[in-house]
Parts: sequence; C-alpha cells; structure tokens
Amino acid sequence: MITFTLNNQTQSYSGDPQMPLLWYLRDAAGLTGTKYGCGMALCGACTVHIDGDATRSCRLPMAAVADKRITTIEGLDEKNAHPVQIAWAENDVPQCGYCQSGQMMQAAALLSANPSPTDEEIEQSMSGNICRCGTYPRIKKAIKAAAGSEKA
Repeated sequence: MITFTLNNQTQSYSGDPQMPLLWYLRDAAGLTGTKYGCGMALCGACTVHIDGDATRSCRLPMAAVADKRITTIEGLDEKNAHPVQIAWAENDVPQCGYCQSGQMMQAAALLSANPSPTDEEIEQSMSGNICRCGTYPRIKKAIKAAAGSEKA
C-alpha cells in the first residue's frame, strides 16, 4: 500500500507501483488539470509539486510518491487566488491553455524558492516548460507580477 498526501488529503494506492503518477491524478483522482504532453518528462505540461518541488508526473512511478506531499494545480489554492493564478489571469497569459497548469506550477515553485527572481532566473527555471503558442513574454510578465516586481 502506497500512502501519500494529495492536495492536503491522505490517499492510499494499492495498484501497480510503476504506474505514472499522472495517470493516478487524472484517472483515479479525477484531477484533470495536470496534462499529458510528451510522456517523456520533457515538456512540463504534467508538472506538479512533490514536497514543494516542481516535478514531472508523467514518468514518476507511484512507488516514488510514498509518504510525499503532492500538490496539483487544483490544490495550489482552493479559491484560485494564488499570486501566480491571479497574475496569469490579469496578464491574459493563456492562449490555447493546454500547457498553462504546468507553467503555473513551475512558476509557483520558482517563486516559493526565490520570491524575487531576475529575468535570467525566470528564463532558466521555466526553460523546461514548452508553450507551443509562444506565450513566453506573457508568462515572464505574470511571474514578475506575482513576485511583486512589476505591476500587472
């Protein structure tokens, strides 16, 4: 039995320990905000927080989450009032929106570790998250707004 905390709720899992966390989130927990992108942990669409760190869930086996705290986009803030979520809306970041939950989770982890990142630090942290629509300038602007370093 694998036990872990998902969005502040204790979970138990007794299935295949090699099943990727992403499929548990989407299929078992019904949390579809975390997206399947490349399936190779390269694009960032499946980013969640594991014990506060941005982590790709598409390749992470369930066995690796035992006794961990997992936060998905649905658990970032129960009222969608996390500074990153607010900044994303105020700066009209999403275009198609598919990658945006992963982008926001990566940005939230960055700001948790570094509340006032430089442009270079933002670019470095976000470089593994791909946006096919090219909303990178709006993403950077929203991160800076969420950090309080720029008015939205």
